[in-house]
Amino acid sequence: MIDHFGIQCADLAASASFYDSVLGTLGASRQMDFGVAIGYGKPGHPDFWIGEFDSGEGFRESHLAFSAPDRASVRAFFEAATALGAEVLHEPRLWPEYHDTYYGAFVRDPDGNNVEAVCHLPE
Repeated sequence: MIDHFGIQCADLAASASFYDSVLGTLGASRQMDFGVAIGYGKPGHPDFWIGEFDSGEGFRESHLAFSAPDRASVRAFFEAATALGAEVLHEPRLWPEYHDTYYGAFVRDPDGNNVEAVCHLPE
């Protein structure tokens, strides 16, 4: 449903390092790099962008949920994020309040955004 979206980062290099690692666990990678903006996604389709913080005032937290192909990928995402020192919001687990097979993990990225990996499939 989402074609692409982007966020502004206070430290683009730190955010690029974070997303290079954690998105790799979900099968995504850098697709384009313009120095001031980097696009991630599957080959040929960058649908998540990070860029230099250059507009607006103050911090506006975003919630970003990335699709994972299976629960093992959710756990790999979480492990990659925490290995980089990401703050843990919620460890990988089922969230039956969303639906019976919603399996997700939530961390903060280097800019304080709430970043999730989620799998909707049964184990």
